Amino acid sequence: MKAQIYVTLKREVLDPQGDAVKRALGSLDFEGVRDVRVGKLIEIELDDRDPGAAEAELRSMCEKLLANPVIEDFRFEIV
Repeated sequence: MKAQIYVTLKREVLDPQGDAVKRALGSLDFEGVRDVRVGKLIEIELDDRDPGAAEAELRSMCEKLLANPVIEDFRFEIV
């Protein structure tokens, strides 16, 4: 069973990396880019198991290690 976890900064947290990407896109003549937010994608391969148990385990992984709940949001999907 494979899971994809998306971790992004909360909207109220400044994203200097996103700002740098936005400026770089503008310097490359990509116009009309209003905002850029940079996050991370984590792919995890799990042993086959009950989807409900896998979701609970993934949530726990995110809350304890993969995301900083003070400044980041996360979501995941089992693919």
